[in-house]
Amino acid sequence: MRNSPHFIAYVLELMQGGSAATARPMFGGHGIYVDGHIVGIVVADTLYLKTNDETRPAFLAHGLASFRYEKKSGPIEGTSYYEPPEEALESRDAMREWLRLALSAALRAPSRKRKRKR
Repeated sequence: MRNSPHFIAYVLELMQGGSAATARPMFGGHGIYVDGHIVGIVVADTLYLKTNDETRPAFLAHGLASFRYEKKSGPIEGTSYYEPPEEALESRDAMREWLRLALSAALRAPSRKRKRKR
């Protein structure tokens, strides 16, 4: 199922504040970026925010679900992307704390850009 343009626009609006939030299509969904760092993904009109070992406990404490997808061998669980709580999708103030956690995880992630050979 594709993402609706209205949902993507809504998510970006919730994330606006001191930073620029953008979306780019990727793998049938969208990557959500803040200041050029990927902080989330949207798949089938569901937002998932980036986590790491330091930020994931906040998501788990709220019983939030992680992003899962199917492979030929079965479902994959345990990705580093988790849904925010419902209240985060209702106001910028509520989103701010969860977005801060996602940006923190994004800033700590190792860079995956490959150096080009000359």
